[in-house]
Amino acid sequence: MGKYKGFSGAGMNTNKNVSNVVKQAQKMQEQMTQIQAEVEEKTVESVAGGGMIKVTANGKKEILSINIDPEAVDPDDVETLEDLVIVAVNDAIKKADDMMNEAMQSLTGGLNIPGLF
Repeated sequence: MGKYKGFSGAGMNTNKNVSNVVKQAQKMQEQMTQIQAEVEEKTVESVAGGGMIKVTANGKKEILSINIDPEAVDPDDVETLEDLVIVAVNDAIKKADDMMNEAMQSLTGGLNIPGLF
């Protein structure tokens, strides 16, 4: 029996370490939730066509507004207007993604943790 005494003590240290890891993970989860909520309230703006099309999105990747300069509207060339809107919307979504990624990297120290956000 004497040779197993040291083993039980090591198990207790392991339990404390696991407990600390769980506490740290819970704290990190709380921080992630807070950061995500803050970023979701922020907005980004994208422009296309030299500023003729402006799209505003929030951190949830929701389009909040699309502003089209009347000069961009040419009834004979609707395709160009459609393309400019697509470019501006896609860029706004990318900027919202980048904003969230940057905020989360500040929490994870730059580690890319798959499935984290």
